[in-house]
Amino acid sequence: MQRLSISEIIQKIQNEEPFEAVAEDYSFTLKIEKYVHYVCGAVHNGHQFRKELWSNCLHTEYERWFEEDPCTKEFVKTHPIVIAGCDSRFEYDLNRDPENAIYEDAWGKKLWKEPLNPIHKKLSLEKHAAFYSVVQALISKLEELFGMVVVYDMHSYNWRRWDREVPVINLGTSNIDNKRFGASVEEWRQSLSELNLPNDIASTSKINDTFQGNGYFLKYITQNFKNTLVLATEFKKIYCDELREIIFPEVVSAIEQQLQQRLTAHATTFYKTYKN
Repeated sequence: MQRLSISEIIQKIQNEEPFEAVAEDYSFTLKIEKYVHYVCGAVHNGHQFRKELWSNCLHTEYERWFEEDPCTKEFVKTHPIVIAGCDSRFEYDLNRDPENAIYEDAWGKKLWKEPLNPIHKKLSLEKHAAFYSVVQALISKLEELFGMVVVYDMHSYNWRRWDREVPVINLGTSNIDNKRFGASVEEWRQSLSELNLPNDIASTSKINDTFQGNGYFLKYITQNFKNTLVLATEFKKIYCDELREIIFPEVVSAIEQQLQQRLTAHATTFYKTYKN
């Protein structure tokens, strides 16, 4: 893996070079083993939190972890193109628009003891903007090469805060072209419902049950690229103990190994269906 500036990353994309890099400021990673018609994204995978923010933050490290999406990059790590956030959403949220990316409060609790220094805000928003400049370059290149692109936007959610039974996988589709892509959405939902998970976990999957797909990553790509489908894919946190901050590696591994085949198969069918 290389450490590259944003301009160097974009130049490599424009030149169609395979590479694996971390951004110069360590805010995100991008791997391109080869240029293909699909991308895996994990914008909430990150847990880094700048030291100068520690003393001003009212949320504990555990409270931040609880609301992040650990292991979502791990789920898709073997695929050819993977982009993932390294920073915690508590510094800035890549899945929110720039005007709302920095939290004042989070899940009912005030986040900062004192209002953030404008310099701290500026630095975080610069990282947010840099990430999306790379997304812009990446999807532009893939649409140029392949015409049609599909992005698997991986997330996870805390099921313990719900007072009803919730699906193991939720697809959020309220901001995509369902008339055009509805069949592909259903194929993805069906494939995910067939995952064979350890510990007697039934792999239920639904559409717009817990979340509707209102994230900025999906909206940004959908609004800027007419031939790219973004599939907001939320896993219930059945792969960890939310209350004790323990990851279940056997569940993470089962998801990752099965997505190697299922995600690739879905992307292949998508391309055959829509490329013309």
